Amino acid sequence: MESRESAEEKLFSPSAARNSQPIADILCPLLKSGARVLEIGSGTGEHGEAVCLRRPDVHWTPSDPDSASRKSQAARAREISAMQMPLDLDVSRDGWSDGLAEIDNLVCCNVIHISPWATAQGLVRGATHILHPKGRIFLYGPFLEGAASAPSNLDFDASLKSRNPEWGVRPLDEVVELFAGHGFELEQRIDMPANNLSLIFKRPE
Repeated sequence: MESRESAEEKLFSPSAARNSQPIADILCPLLKSGARVLEIGSGTGEHGEAVCLRRPDVHWTPSDPDSASRKSQAARAREISAMQMPLDLDVSRDGWSDGLAEIDNLVCCNVIHISPWATAQGLVRGATHILHPKGRIFLYGPFLEGAASAPSNLDFDASLKSRNPEWGVRPLDEVVELFAGHGFELEQRIDMPANNLSLIFKRPE
């Protein structure tokens, strides 16, 4: 999807360089002291790095099915005490959450539009098994909102589908409906730079 620079095992993403700090601005106040966080599709590991540098009290575990991405995450984890060694997780596979410890937060940035819908389905299904009853799910990325959709997101959606018909910018109402079907309600919708959104889901009280 993008060209990434590298320095030994670390990878550097142009998009993560732009959005990691705005994402950290939302996440850092959201995470309780000592929060146990699992990030899905962590890529280069820069999102976790940005949060952990500000919040050294958390326990942030990155993950990715891609081995080069996990090597980049591991290189960062060796330098940052709050970041744990990465896990090899593919949330589109049944049982991906089996054996994992309970977490307080699940984080997923820029994933569900560049993967099949089964990824979003598997993510929320697994979250029901490992997320603390008062935990939160955080999603970040572009979404479609009907007639209010940003033209850039509509263009991006068409571009993604031309590369893979199973990809695409997801309609927000379909994401909310999917999560509601697994017992999660949309707590916050936060406008972010470049027509992205941060979505925070929780279980109803």
